[in-house]
Amino acid sequence: MSKHCLMVGAGLSGAVIGRMLAEAGHRITVVDARAHVGGNCHTERDAKSGVMVHVYGPHIFHTDDAEVWDYVNRFAAFRPYRNRVKTTSQGAVYSLPVNLHTINQFFGQTLRPDEARVFLEGKADTSIADPQTFEEQALRFVGPELYEAFFKGYTIKQWGCQPSELPASILKRLPVRFNYDDNYFFHKFQGMPEEGYTAMIAKILDHANIEVKLDTPVSRDVAQDYDHVFYSGPIDGWFGYSLGRLGYRTLDFERFDYQGDYQGCAVMNYGDVEVPYTRITEHKHFAPWESHEGSVLYKEVSRACGPDDIPYYPIRQVAEKSMLADYVALAGQETNVTFVGRLGTYRYLDMDVTIREALDAGRAFLKAAQEGSAMPAFTVAPL
Repeated sequence: MSKHCLMVGAGLSGAVIGRMLAEAGHRITVVDARAHVGGNCHTERDAKSGVMVHVYGPHIFHTDDAEVWDYVNRFAAFRPYRNRVKTTSQGAVYSLPVNLHTINQFFGQTLRPDEARVFLEGKADTSIADPQTFEEQALRFVGPELYEAFFKGYTIKQWGCQPSELPASILKRLPVRFNYDDNYFFHKFQGMPEEGYTAMIAKILDHANIEVKLDTPVSRDVAQDYDHVFYSGPIDGWFGYSLGRLGYRTLDFERFDYQGDYQGCAVMNYGDVEVPYTRITEHKHFAPWESHEGSVLYKEVSRACGPDDIPYYPIRQVAEKSMLADYVALAGQETNVTFVGRLGTYRYLDMDVTIREALDAGRAFLKAAQEGSAMPAFTVAPL
């Protein structure tokens, strides 16, 4: 039996779930408070330069999930793209992640991989047996010089606190490569949609059973008008922030234009704490197959997220996790509402993981509908 489902949010979660359910014969309404689809992945052509601009900061698609890669290629032509990040630190430019070139350049050496391992181990603080904080993790694996140059200042600016206050898990793996590979990501599939993410998501939403309503904020009381709601907005917002607001970092973008090539790369980080911005992104370099004389750049500044700001990075420290647990308990009492995506589950998610979870949520709904069983509040546990 066909159901009428509401997708709150026209980003990846709402689009992918909506498309799957629409193809199965269900009627889908997608609403978004913004004037465009795509959420924070939104891209648009700059009228003056012709550059494809990542309006809410750069998004680079990378995954090892073959099904997800096939899925996005169904709706967009993807061009090969490798993210090669540079950083300006202490008056010099280096490659990130820290690799053999970075080590040799920084220390004025010509070390081979095995020599570099021994050299860096001599710099590391081996007295830290079980790193508990970001700072301890960095000092244990790269030592004080590389930590100060590449990690400390950037982290203070990004998170608004000292690295000694952050968990070691933020540095999930050894942040050093003992070769000259400067490809930022390890994943098998990497690329950019030729016409941008907004065009791709618009194609996902282009189905006879899908109606899209933009500039349309919704509140919790709309749930009763639909057979099921998939909510990809902030979980605390669904409950009117009744238990308080979950903490996020937001970004301020200072745009500037340039005639020519400003920095010669897409992303230039700034590791020195005295520089107020974390990085400058030059957007024409995210589409190296295109040629533009003009250039569009953003300086990014991270700060605490206020009530009227766009939430980017969930903080997920002890206090936030405690509040989240209370909201998760409230969500469990809802009927016919499933919380999905980065904001709905208060987790930082890459695009490929967002799509994977959306595909899984869509399949879970179709299975529940067929069996006549209830859909859970979460298909992935937020905690």
